[in-house]
Amino acid sequence: MSNIAAIRKDYMLRSLSENEVIKSPISQFSIWWDEAISSNIDEVNAMTLATVNEHGYPEARIVLLKDFNEKGFVFFTNYESRKGKSLLSNPKASIVFFWKELERQVRIQGVVEKISEEDSTAYFTSRPVESKIGAWASPQSEVIESRIFLEERFKNYELQFSDQEIPKPPHWGGYIIKPSRIEFWQGRPGRLHDRIEYNKNNEGWTIERLAP
Repeated sequence: MSNIAAIRKDYMLRSLSENEVIKSPISQFSIWWDEAISSNIDEVNAMTLATVNEHGYPEARIVLLKDFNEKGFVFFTNYESRKGKSLLSNPKASIVFFWKELERQVRIQGVVEKISEEDSTAYFTSRPVESKIGAWASPQSEVIESRIFLEERFKNYELQFSDQEIPKPPHWGGYIIKPSRIEFWQGRPGRLHDRIEYNKNNEGWTIERLAP
């Protein structure tokens, strides 16, 4: 335990001021996103998605961002998975990006909606063949008897779709998180980190500094 407690890193790369950020949090995110892309961060689009299940327990897992715009942040999954069921009962979620190479974190909170079938189908069509078959083969989050069960289902769907375009499963598609709050965190020395928070209201977005 003493060794774990001794692990620490001092953040010294950059700073962040409420006087420097852009009025639109999506535009600010876009700037940080481009800098993260330029930094060659491994799986830069990996984000922690937190939902609340039907029993009131929070659940978190890593998913991949696939698009973002002024409306929000998009990811794809099986609608019948645990996260899908959680979003059905409580369509609110948070996502977190942590880009340690830049000593940065972005936290986003908002309401979640399914994107259109057309947009989900368009993305599904762009996926590798193995990923398309996997979307059919995996009863995501369900208890299965063995790895063999999963591999046999994959082979069966592979055979079924061997001579045709693989369609999008009806239980698979995209969600968009429409943000109501976005926080930009920049690591600073002495744990006096910069935290700039945007909150949405009827007039647009407010910008405030939070204590670290």
